[in-house]
Amino acid sequence: MAGDAFAADTVAAAAASYGTIVVVGGGCYGSYYVRQLSRANRAGAITWDRLIVVDKAPDCMVASSGELSGQRLISREPILVVAEWTSFFDGYLSKWPLSAESKPIDAIVPSPLMPHLLYEWVRDRARRRWPGREVSTRPLDAKPGTPWESSAPDGTHYASFATWTCPINCIEPELCPHTRAERTWTMPVAMQDFVDAAASRGRVIEGPLVFHCTHRAYGVGMIPVESVVRADSFVEKVAAESAAEVLIATVSHCHGAMNLLSIR
Repeated sequence: MAGDAFAADTVAAAAASYGTIVVVGGGCYGSYYVRQLSRANRAGAITWDRLIVVDKAPDCMVASSGELSGQRLISREPILVVAEWTSFFDGYLSKWPLSAESKPIDAIVPSPLMPHLLYEWVRDRARRRWPGREVSTRPLDAKPGTPWESSAPDGTHYASFATWTCPINCIEPELCPHTRAERTWTMPVAMQDFVDAAASRGRVIEGPLVFHCTHRAYGVGMIPVESVVRADSFVEKVAAESAAEVLIATVSHCHGAMNLLSIR
């Protein structure tokens, strides 16, 4: 199945009304996102049924600053879930397909400094599904060729079209605020090009499964929950009866984290 099946859902990306929005982290980034969402809510630009902030610290910045007060900021009071991100997503994403509260417009607000959490969830699901098989993260044997890139010890490869520091609230418009020229790049296409280049060398890499974070309101980007759950189903199908390698990436237009999932 084409990787663009897992890119930002066009309905969710255009929506002004959401079901559940999950904000990863209650520190400086999470508190900024909550403030921006509340401003967008007051301006009538966005609404939601539930806003969940996930942080392991009960006294995180979101909690201690009073940003959980519905009276101060938003019409629907956010919920602080005190949990490790990995354990939260294990429960939330695993139950999402059958939950009565789930909606196709549910979304995740990632943190710029978080681990590759969504890849880790898909990988760990594969490990539990096939306990007798080798499920691992394989190093990339080639690079996507973006202007900046770096590999982490855990096997995650980070790529960016920017060699400069981008502001947290950049919405990645068609006219790049830094270069003052047309933004001719987009990371989902780069991920597809990477898979196609591997195929030209005789290496079959399934996907790419792309979790595309796109701007929704007031500088806040989101990833459709449905795209992550569908990626897990894709992996289950493609590796059910044979070995497979799958490229999984969480990206915006300009930046991304890549992992190669190997199932043998």
